[in-house]
Amino acid sequence: MLTLSPKQNTAYKAPLEKFLAQNPFPEPLTQGFFYREKMRAIHDIAPNKPLQAILEIGGGQSGLTALLYPQAQITNLDLNPQYSQAPCNQQERVCFVCRDATALPFENNSFDAVTMFDLLEHVPDDRKAAKEALRVLRPGGFLLISTPNENWRFPYYKFMKSICPSEAEIMAEWGHVRRGYTLAELQILISLPCQEYATFINPLTVLGHDIAFSHLSHYQRQFLSKMLSPLTWLSYYLHQAHSKGTETASVWQKHE
Repeated sequence: MLTLSPKQNTAYKAPLEKFLAQNPFPEPLTQGFFYREKMRAIHDIAPNKPLQAILEIGGGQSGLTALLYPQAQITNLDLNPQYSQAPCNQQERVCFVCRDATALPFENNSFDAVTMFDLLEHVPDDRKAAKEALRVLRPGGFLLISTPNENWRFPYYKFMKSICPSEAEIMAEWGHVRRGYTLAELQILISLPCQEYATFINPLTVLGHDIAFSHLSHYQRQFLSKMLSPLTWLSYYLHQAHSKGTETASVWQKHE
């Protein structure tokens, strides 16, 4: 079993604009704008607490949790061993572990927070993954999750079907084994009350998301993304945390 040594320094979440400016997705203000939406929703629900040791399950090569909590000690667990070479996993305060989400190699109550960003929809035994995340979470600790919700579909609008992969094709490409979760389904899975949630990728900004994953050429995707930018930015600024969106970020606190 792996154990973690406590750190003395405290860590709080990064300022919003600094966090968003580090969007790791290519072309972050056009084709990667949807990832900015995800980051804002995650920042909205992330507790501004002195979290010292955080486990990111399925963090891959984005380093999102390390960006969110820039002083915390991060353990990034992922099934793909190649991600160990990603720059975000080479930081001194980040430890990469290649293991399965359903069999975490950590002692009970090891972490102040656990993050599962766009992970659960990939895991066949999601119940076991959730149980493991709660097992290693300290009492009073926070579980941060993002998933597609009941409004997710691909493409979102039927008129986009001629230029997009089918929903089955995109789910297979992304490794999704289910479409997503309602908040009620997550609550059953986690067996804790939801502390807060924020939706993202709304019915207008979703156009940019679906174009980014369409069959169009890179030039065509970039051109259309720029053409849609005024609508995308306006819809982004007007979107409220509990407005209709196709994905949800949520935070859950383990009982003391």
